[in-house]
Amino acid sequence: MIYSMTGYAAKTRAAPGGVLHVELKSVNSRYLDCLFRVCDELRLVEPALRELVGTRLTRGKLECRVSFASGAGGGASATLNADVLDRLRSCEQRVRSVLPLATPLSVADILRWPGVFGDDTLDLATLAPACLALAADTLDELNACRAREGEKMAEALSQRVARMRALLRAVEPRIPEAQAAFAERLRQRLLEVVEAADGERMRQEVAFFAARIDVAEELTRLAAHLDEVERVLAAGGASGKRLDFLMQELNREANTLASKSLVAEVSQTAIEFKLLIEQMREQVQNIE
Repeated sequence: MIYSMTGYAAKTRAAPGGVLHVELKSVNSRYLDCLFRVCDELRLVEPALRELVGTRLTRGKLECRVSFASGAGGGASATLNADVLDRLRSCEQRVRSVLPLATPLSVADILRWPGVFGDDTLDLATLAPACLALAADTLDELNACRAREGEKMAEALSQRVARMRALLRAVEPRIPEAQAAFAERLRQRLLEVVEAADGERMRQEVAFFAARIDVAEELTRLAAHLDEVERVLAAGGASGKRLDFLMQELNREANTLASKSLVAEVSQTAIEFKLLIEQMREQVQNIE
């Protein structure tokens, strides 16, 4: 399966002492680039979170937010920690004795204060596994989102591959006719050279003709690259870099075909190739 590097997922779950929330956002990036915003209570879990992400993702710029609402899961049974309230009142009185104009603590400030509900300490031995389990579930949802987006991209790429194959089938029969037309023009020029008895120029014209009209190799390589694109799409997995390389190779062959073009129809085909390749390249840039 092909995965997009763009995705979003968020999950919330009750945990011992409060509620955990994990939010993941990912966009395209050349490498795996992770930014973690973890609440202070769970800062020690960040290395394990980083390792977990590394086992699930290979490319993309990921932003991971982890928060913990202390006591928020207690509902009606939640109680205020009297010791914490006393310390807050004492600290506020000392501050205001020195700075009388300081803004007093609001009820909202107090309720958000760590440890104000229940015990001031957290059981990390229990909370850390719960956090990692929630992060793993959120990663599953993120990858499902990336897979849905990747499926659409793979379909769009396959449609363009089919269009390029149709162009190849249409242009191949035109090559002999184009070669014959170019050969006639060359014959007329050679007649002029013979009249001038310029043997060196004749050899140059013949060498130029041989290189100019032979596009069979380019057509063969184009078909081979399209085969490889289809194979990579079918194989799935982390294939963005491989597909990006194939886009470069397809573009190289399309440029060569355009430079060797003998008639307007072949030139137009080469231009359409390049347009399709550019559209494919835009899609590929967002594939993992």
